[in-house]
Amino acid sequence: MKTTTPSTDTPTEQPTSLKAASGAVTTPLSVTLGRYSAIILWAGFTILFGILRPDTFLSSVTWRLTFSEGVVTAIVALAFLVPLAAGVYDLSVGATMGTGLVLMNWFGINHPGIPLWQVALGVLAFCALIGFCSAVIIVRFRVESLIATLGVSQVLLAFQLFMADNRQLTGAFDSTWLNLGNGQVLGIPIVGIYLLVLAVVMWFVFEHTPVGRRLFAVGSNPEAARLAGLNVERLTYGSLMTSAMIGGLAGIVFSMKVGTYNSSVGPGLLFPALAAVFFGASQFARRPNVWGTLIAYFALAFGVKGLQLTFGPGTFWIQPLFQGAALLIAVALASRVVGQTKRSRKLQREAAAQAQAVGEATPPPR
Repeated sequence: MKTTTPSTDTPTEQPTSLKAASGAVTTPLSVTLGRYSAIILWAGFTILFGILRPDTFLSSVTWRLTFSEGVVTAIVALAFLVPLAAGVYDLSVGATMGTGLVLMNWFGINHPGIPLWQVALGVLAFCALIGFCSAVIIVRFRVESLIATLGVSQVLLAFQLFMADNRQLTGAFDSTWLNLGNGQVLGIPIVGIYLLVLAVVMWFVFEHTPVGRRLFAVGSNPEAARLAGLNVERLTYGSLMTSAMIGGLAGIVFSMKVGTYNSSVGPGLLFPALAAVFFGASQFARRPNVWGTLIAYFALAFGVKGLQLTFGPGTFWIQPLFQGAALLIAVALASRVVGQTKRSRKLQREAAAQAQAVGEATPPPR
């Protein structure tokens, strides 16, 4: 009589790459904190400066003023975000904002009979042409986007100085136009509502439309996107033209708020906008995104405001120092996120390949 010996086979040990891949899928506390570091930083600034300067920093006037002052820069940051999603760097967004502002002021002074809303539409069309020219340089002449848009920004600065005759230019705007930039709705600065509407539209396009998915596909791997049938050149044109129009919109909003042009306005907004975009790219979705950009920007803006209130008058050096340091840290964080994402994808591909190989090597059950 034969006796059947029960099988004592032990489960096959999981391949190393499978373990690594499964480890990459898990979300450790450090990664979770990193994704929400802008919110944590904002809360930290609020607590710190709320203790140091409770009478000024925590007042509703300070918060409302900081939000209102930051709207234009936040719009510039969103303008930079659009081509960045497609892997293109548009360093001319600040200069485009200044161009929109100088055109609004010039027409307000020299052609007061033209309705300002018509001037605004013309400014947006002109800014779209700026984006088109940048795209031609990048796509047709194969110039790196950093160099191309940096050169375009200098051309735009020369155009602004010519239009303003190298002096400060104050537009002759009526009270209705200025109220569109300085009014409030239920205690909320009206320019904040403009920013919110723009952010919601951009978020919807990025996250819930084929256009947004195509932009991120091109930004992730343009050659793979081209092989998949995407028109990379058309998306590059569209992203740069949209970016320039949003930059022009920032200039229009600034004309509503302040109504005065000087040559330092546009370039001065570029660095805080870049810091917000790169810091925001490490938040939430861990790629360039709308809400991460806005939260990152206002977290940094409130940090600057708290330092200014704490150190008092004569702290003109705080803002450029803080913004420069923030940009360096933000780029480092964004680079780290990109590296982690690439390693995670590589491990997942290796795990999938090993799993497929193990499945093919295993004989079918009898």
